[in-house]
Amino acid sequence: MESGNQVREKMSREKPRRANLPPVQENINKLEKVINDGNSYGAQQMYKSISARYVSAQRCAEALDLLHSGACLQLKQGEVTCGSELAVMLVDALVKGKIPCDPEILDRIRKIYKLFPQIPVPSNFAVEDDVQELTEALGAAKTRLHGCSSFLKAAIKWSAEFGADKNGDPQLHTMLAEYIYSESLEMDMAKVSYHFVRGNNLKKFATTLVNFMSKCYPGEDDIAIARAILMYLSMGNLQDASSLMEELKKQVQAQELEFPVSDLIQFINLLLLTLEKETLPLFNALRVKYKPSIDREPAFNELVCDIAEKFYGVQRRNPFQDMFGDMLKMM
Repeated sequence: MESGNQVREKMSREKPRRANLPPVQENINKLEKVINDGNSYGAQQMYKSISARYVSAQRCAEALDLLHSGACLQLKQGEVTCGSELAVMLVDALVKGKIPCDPEILDRIRKIYKLFPQIPVPSNFAVEDDVQELTEALGAAKTRLHGCSSFLKAAIKWSAEFGADKNGDPQLHTMLAEYIYSESLEMDMAKVSYHFVRGNNLKKFATTLVNFMSKCYPGEDDIAIARAILMYLSMGNLQDASSLMEELKKQVQAQELEFPVSDLIQFINLLLLTLEKETLPLFNALRVKYKPSIDREPAFNELVCDIAEKFYGVQRRNPFQDMFGDMLKMM
């Protein structure tokens, strides 16, 4: 066991080591020069090691300054992998430092997000010689999406832990929804909608859905609309569900497009009216009548069950209890 003198001697040796770290701006300037000289990889290793020293020295604010600067510089240079790695490290530093989610930090995250490239993926090429170019473009798109998604998902998790919203900050969800939609090679509207309904930009959500409707396969447009509305409702959010439907109809009309007409859309319209009146018998009747439409998408039944629980307190049926009940009847 160390004596008091030994502990003091140890601390006295550590203090100079911590004091040896210069003001962070010196390292920011030095590493910016390294990047501008074309040595992005070398700078990356230095960003990682130096920021770790600031974190260990409990100089978290300076670590954040360094990582933010590095992520922005790397992304400006087109080094998406390096930039996203530093961006994720910045979020890790936020978690380690137990930094609360506030407007200043969110603004830093937004600045990094804005620097991730948004490049439309080519849809077709005229000649066979362009196959390699297409392959490279698709690979770059995957890298961008993975990097930005990893960063924003980490940020959402941090904001859920250290912010006011248990689902994560709505601004971050909106950013992620926008990026997934713009950069995904395949239109995954389930993921896009998941984040938009937890976001804070309903008009942008509607615009995205209308854009999707203009390019999707037949029969996918009404499913996308229904999914969005049901997701809002499954969270108990009738107001935004109704507002989204109104905004969709407004934008479709303004662009002189045709709004989807189907049994599924009819179910959604009637469901919104039913939930406003809080009538459980009518809700159950709708579920029975429009079961074929609900069954078009496997996730819809789960969402409808969530809605029943949120609005009417209907508990989900336990399949094991049903099985046990059937066994008792047979005895």
